[in-house]
Amino acid sequence: MKRKKLMAMLLTCVLGAGALAGCGSDAGEGTNSGSDNQSDANGGDDANAGGGDDANAGGGDDSGETVTLKWITVGNGKPDNYDAWLEQINPYLEEKIGVNVDMEIVPWADWDNRRSIIANSGEEFDILFTDQGRYNAEVSTGIFMDISELLKSEAPDLYAMIPENYWTAASVGGKIYAVPSYKDSSITNYFIWDTDIAKKYDIDYENINTLKDLVPALTKVKEGEGGSPFYMSKNGAEWLLSYFDQLGTGLPAIGVKYDDESKKVVNPLDDKDIQESLDAVHEMYKANIINGDAPTADDSNGYRNFFVAQGWSGAAKSNWGPRNGIENCEAIKYGETVVSNTSVRGSLNGIYVNCKYPEKALKLLQLVNTDTKVRDLFYYGVEGENFEYTSEKKVKKLNEDWKMAGYTQGTFFNVSLLDGEADEWEEVKELNANAIPSVMLGFDMDMSEVETELANCRSVYEKYKMELWTGARDPKELIETIKSELDAAGWETIRAAAQEQVDAWNN
Repeated sequence: MKRKKLMAMLLTCVLGAGALAGCGSDAGEGTNSGSDNQSDANGGDDANAGGGDDANAGGGDDSGETVTLKWITVGNGKPDNYDAWLEQINPYLEEKIGVNVDMEIVPWADWDNRRSIIANSGEEFDILFTDQGRYNAEVSTGIFMDISELLKSEAPDLYAMIPENYWTAASVGGKIYAVPSYKDSSITNYFIWDTDIAKKYDIDYENINTLKDLVPALTKVKEGEGGSPFYMSKNGAEWLLSYFDQLGTGLPAIGVKYDDESKKVVNPLDDKDIQESLDAVHEMYKANIINGDAPTADDSNGYRNFFVAQGWSGAAKSNWGPRNGIENCEAIKYGETVVSNTSVRGSLNGIYVNCKYPEKALKLLQLVNTDTKVRDLFYYGVEGENFEYTSEKKVKKLNEDWKMAGYTQGTFFNVSLLDGEADEWEEVKELNANAIPSVMLGFDMDMSEVETELANCRSVYEKYKMELWTGARDPKELIETIKSELDAAGWETIRAAAQEQVDAWNN
């Protein structure tokens, strides 16, 4: 959590008055309300650009009715040419599966608030993007429909194209509640450099592999260039938690380290490597190497001397560089490549439990994942305005104005390649094949007995996480504060329950 620029979207988070078009309203009835990662990357393979998939042909339902499906997701807000996009994609969807789509693209800055409204108000929709931080809790509260059987009957091509272990990772209690995006199922973090700047200050960037070693290098850049060379959003260095399996709890302050064969449930904030890294982050924040507004800053595409992103190395030239104004961009791998339930759940789309047309919703998700024409329109935008096809059926991007986030939509493996760029999917596939599996792969904690404690502990973590991971406060003092409040909120009760279940699962 891709074609070159598809890769870009990955690399790489208000409700208005009146009723929203939810859960399968008839075509023309609903409102077109689309509201206006750290970074991720995206890519694709050799599918025939613009070709479509005749297997999905079939038009409307048995009554001939075309329905409008409301899909809520996150991105850079509603595209300026959204109406033109609807004019291209909806006739094709209508012909293929009897569906029109109504997208709400919530800006990253509004996503958390918007999600709270959806979860607490009972608002209707048809399809909702979710991820590892919310999925289990949303399943527990009954937002999503169990699609385990419906998948096989209504979307057999979708079910067949995604490997079984993906479906296993997307399952909760043995049931499937969302469709995972089949892309980079593993997690690899990278230090992203403007190599012109690095070379200007004689920085041996290829051999800097820890945050501690990063400090003197970026100190040189700051002294020479001014400003804050290490741009951070409010997510900060939370990516350091990639190496812990959260057991499906949605609580980053608990987990099992990916390579711990003893499977001991711990607080990752006690990990010595994480503590050392946080010390370095704090040192850089105090020195203004990290931007001072980091605890409240949003992800944005603007020039950066250096940043950290998740994806694959090829995205440096296809995505991270172009989107951040870096002419010569290079990605240096940080840490191991890991696959876990969490990594697979980086991008999921669930169907509302009371959706009127769940079969149609599944057919739409199937089409997005199997039909290159549909996938390209979602990924690249309006043909003729945002992109065009070459004679070799590759994509030439006409601008960078398309605001939808490709990683939230579906697979990257059927996105058309960009003109003149190599197929980065081979690198992604290699990373997936060689990823180290978490020792907890396939485990999901039953949280029914500790839901109150989990909710309380999540609140504690959320209260402090931005200051912690951006270095705005001394981590030594802040970690002790967090742990104390976690203990008062019932953290030990959660840990004991988790360890008991892990031990039983392991035996």
